[in-house]
Formats: sequence, C-alpha cells, structure tokens
Amino acid sequence: MSDPPPYLPSPGTELAKERNRAAEERTLMAWIRTSLSLIGFGFGIDRIVAAIDAALGDAVNSVRLTRVLGLSFVALGTFALLYAARDHHNQLQRIQRNHLIYRSRQSPAIIVANILAVLGVIAFVGILISPWLG
Repeated sequence: MSDPPPYLPSPGTELAKERNRAAEERTLMAWIRTSLSLIGFGFGIDRIVAAIDAALGDAVNSVRLTRVLGLSFVALGTFALLYAARDHHNQLQRIQRNHLIYRSRQSPAIIVANILAVLGVIAFVGILISPWLG
C-alpha cells in the first residue's frame, strides 16, 4: 500500500490564498504611490527653495528649515517604501506557509501618519517664526 500524499490542496483554500496575495499586491502598489508622492513632494520643496535662492540671491534670507523639511519628506518616502516592501514580503511568506491566523501588527500607515504629523508641526512652527528670523 502506498503512502497518501502529505498535502492535498483544496481549491477553496488555494483561491483564498490567491485573493490574499492579490490584496497584498494592491496594498504594496498603494504604498509605492504614497512613497513616490512623499519623495516627489520633498524634492519639489527643495528645488523650489533652491531656485528662489538662485534667482534672488542675497535679497531673500530663506530659512534652512525648508531644506530640512524637503529632505525629511524624501527620507520618509524612502523609509515607507522599504518598510512596505519588507512587510509585503513577510505577508507573502505567511500566506505561503498557511499561517493565516489573524495576528495584530503595527501598520506602516500609522508610523507614516505619526511622522507626517511631526513634520507638519515643524513646518507650522517654522512658518510661524520665520518673520522673526529674517
């Protein structure tokens, strides 16, 4: 008598895994769009301030906070992209291993939202105090 195969996949389970994989792909694509927007926004801030400085020279005393803010957006976008790619890889591994029991985990969106809130406060304070600095 021959041994039965160790695992016979059921069509329902395999289709559910495929739906989960597709949902993970959509989530990763959303993170790619978000990260690209953050990087583009930060780069735009930096380039606009550099162009104003070059055009007006010493006539405008721009606050260096704008450069730091622009670079912060670029760094946040890059961090979000790397974090989302790692999370995507881990989730695909979890689906493949059939570890589909719900586990609470830290959302990349909460991390990015908190960092954006801090950057917003820094920008607000920078704009608020800029008349007294220059």
